[in-house]
Amino acid sequence: MQQAGRDAPAFGFLTTIDSAAHGLFGGYLVVDALGRPLEFHCTAPVKVSRAQQILYGPTLQGHLVGRQVGGALLAEGKATPAVVLTDSEAMLHVRPHTSLPVALVRRLDEGRPATGFAVGASVVNPHVDDAPRAAEIEARLVTLAEAVDLCEPFERIRAALDEAARH
Repeated sequence: MQQAGRDAPAFGFLTTIDSAAHGLFGGYLVVDALGRPLEFHCTAPVKVSRAQQILYGPTLQGHLVGRQVGGALLAEGKATPAVVLTDSEAMLHVRPHTSLPVALVRRLDEGRPATGFAVGASVVNPHVDDAPRAAEIEARLVTLAEAVDLCEPFERIRAALDEAARH
């Protein structure tokens, strides 16, 4: 896939799927301002052992999703996105492992309290570390939301991960 131009903004989308048969997969899609793919990376499935469940306890999901999956995927990326969006609260645990701003995206109609800011049909909640940059993040996402529903790239990632799990 092509690289983003130096001045062209890029946007990252990071999510996971949990397959009962294979384990936890992560996917990272970087798009340009029109929603066209620049990069795509995915992980091999991560299976959790009983020992990990016991030792990590309630911190396991944040560790697996944020560090093992999300951190590894962001490290593979070549483009530097303006923001990394996720639809998984557990993926917010990636923030300590990156200098990139990270934000949670939800549809406005999901019935959750509308905290954060609305962009198109979505509500965006920056990670607490990125809250001071909320206005900057919002301004960048408004441009992307003119071309793409902010929740749609996650559907592309899941479809690609489903396809990878079949092979």
